Amino acid sequence: MRLAAAAHPAKTDLPWISIAWFGALLGVCFAPVLQAMAVQWWVNPDMGHAWFVPIVSGYIVWQKRFELAAMSPQPCWWGLVLVILGGCQLIGATLGVELFVARTAVVEMVIGVVWFLGGTAILKKLAFPLFLLFFIVPIPTIVYTRITFPLQIKASQLAEWGLDVINIPVVREGNVLELPRHRLAVVEACSGIRSLLTLTYLSLVFGYFFEPKKWIRVLLFLGTIPVAIAANGGRVAITGILTQLKPEWSEGFFHESTGLVTFFVAALMLISFHWIVVRISRRRS
Repeated sequence: MRLAAAAHPAKTDLPWISIAWFGALLGVCFAPVLQAMAVQWWVNPDMGHAWFVPIVSGYIVWQKRFELAAMSPQPCWWGLVLVILGGCQLIGATLGVELFVARTAVVEMVIGVVWFLGGTAILKKLAFPLFLLFFIVPIPTIVYTRITFPLQIKASQLAEWGLDVINIPVVREGNVLELPRHRLAVVEACSGIRSLLTLTYLSLVFGYFFEPKKWIRVLLFLGTIPVAIAANGGRVAITGILTQLKPEWSEGFFHESTGLVTFFVAALMLISFHWIVVRISRRRS
């Protein structure tokens, strides 16, 4: 009997009524913002991963349900302050037509509600799934532009190197590749930002579920940058090869297919990188 009592800690009733009340208020206040974000998730291929973010975050919270039930909620007024600041941020962003600020206010107010109703201990327990919610917010245009152009140049450079290796004549001018039978431009959609965003999110989720060591999780997260750049450079090189076989293959079905294949290859590269790091870590220990 003592062992059973120790294995199942005493449960504490969570403030479900308050949680439902605050949840309903957040839904009403942010309905236009959430609707606009959902539309952008649907039309913007770079945000395709955003549909899975609330599902994964909710699943992680559900996994922690027994730990949360055993914790005693200690409401913290600093959480209410964060909720009020999020509301002011929403009002200011609405008046100033600043979409990014309004959308980040959604996540900030969710964090504030958890902090206010549950306290600091529960906030720390749910820190990771709450952090993942920031991936539902599209990157602001000014930041997006500053990121994509260097990625376009890097992808062009890697593709030029790859085509030179297999003896296909190519001349690069910025993000444009001059090939014998076709002129290939690496536009924003081919910069690799889509793979980078999705791989970054996947690396965090993969590390949470499959890697207990935090330093390896951080290394896996940082590894998404070179993996995404290398994979996208390979995709541009493959597209260049296809254009020499048939110029029409640089667009349409074949172009989209190479994007999907490249993403899966990048995911496998990331998993292989994790496997190598784990093997090296085990040998050293």
